[in-house]
Amino acid sequence: MPIRIASSASRHCWSQKAVSGYTELEPKVLGFAQFIGSPFVAAVKQRIDGQDKGLVLPQAWSAALLGSPYIRVIGSTYDIETINAVDFLIKEKGLKKGDRIGHVYFEGDYGESALVGSRHIAKEAGLTVVEQKIKPTDNDMTAQVTALKQAGVKAIVISAGPRQAASLVGVAAANGFAVPVIGNNSAFAPQLLATQAGPALTKNYYVASPSLPIGADTPEAKKLVADYRAAYPDDALDNGIVAGWTAASAFGEALKKACANKDLTREGVDKALLSIDSYDVGFGVAQNFTDPKSPSSRESVILQPDKSVTGGMKVVREAGASAVAEAYTPGA
Repeated sequence: MPIRIASSASRHCWSQKAVSGYTELEPKVLGFAQFIGSPFVAAVKQRIDGQDKGLVLPQAWSAALLGSPYIRVIGSTYDIETINAVDFLIKEKGLKKGDRIGHVYFEGDYGESALVGSRHIAKEAGLTVVEQKIKPTDNDMTAQVTALKQAGVKAIVISAGPRQAASLVGVAAANGFAVPVIGNNSAFAPQLLATQAGPALTKNYYVASPSLPIGADTPEAKKLVADYRAAYPDDALDNGIVAGWTAASAFGEALKKACANKDLTREGVDKALLSIDSYDVGFGVAQNFTDPKSPSSRESVILQPDKSVTGGMKVVREAGASAVAEAYTPGA
């Protein structure tokens, strides 16, 4: 999960730290197999594209990061992910033309990228979006639930952090507001299942994810769980591990191809990644890195919290891209 920053001032502070950290590491490395948080990647994007040209695989899904041959978003961006999330609500949760849908979202690139997606599919499907913008320091969603209940929304999308999602779902349940809620991939942590909101989350909350969860029933997932537990026995298992593993594996595949091409320069590694049109590390979604203007996938898996499974998430809809997501052009 990307890091979320508490305020514009602290975001600027952390962006400066990201620039400093990047400046220190950049001369010593071939590229960056992980770079967490789109505000921080954006802070050095001009340098990466203009002079450094090292491959960067961000742990971030803002559509603003698209377009660079050196910064490659892995999986669906937040706008596309939100389109798929609302498509799930339409096809499987009874949302229909003329309905209102609530969208609670963080200010900034994450939430506002997701909002572009909900607005787009709402226009296509004849829905009305009732917007509730929040700050990362807003942890109590009582006011937002009250406003959305009064507005008569039939479902809610949340593009925020795990704490806000837990509050939203818990407050809605306590107030008898039993509408389905779906979050982006950053809006859940398995630790939430041990809180008072746990029962409500397992009943009425869903998450759109760029891949199968850490507890997926695939040989690759089971091996990753076993290896991770052996290396870090005290750490929790969550889908952040899957995101990190996918990025590191994709970087490794690019290195193999660059080596075969006898070009282990930065540009050689970049070109190697851009030649990979179908790459799946065993988590249900094939990644196509050939077009820098598009994310590597338009598919999303829909998950539901379940404390009985590894990582606390079970699959309720397998990987797929809605027709609206397939036809959508990010940034258009």
